[in-house]
Amino acid sequence: MAMDLQFEVSMFITIVIPLFLGAFVMYIVRALKGPTIPDITLAIDCLSYDLAAFLALLSIYFRSPILIPCAIVLALWVYALDIYVAKYLLKKEMGE
Repeated sequence: MAMDLQFEVSMFITIVIPLFLGAFVMYIVRALKGPTIPDITLAIDCLSYDLAAFLALLSIYFRSPILIPCAIVLALWVYALDIYVAKYLLKKEMGE
């Protein structure tokens, strides 16, 4: 029973990895072509959050729990970027 579940999870992750890679390519294109700052920020946010989820999947696939804290730190870093960009768009000033 446990072996079947392990095989199914491995197959699911193997199938999902190309979908993540396709999404990464689309986000990078939008980040490079985005006509406005919110478009670029949204593309970077999506790319980063998907990368954090991808790291979590890789952690399960490779049975390496060290990737989970990396994913959490990445997600928190992107959240800080969102706050910084929102502050810039609101007040049009850079700073703390």
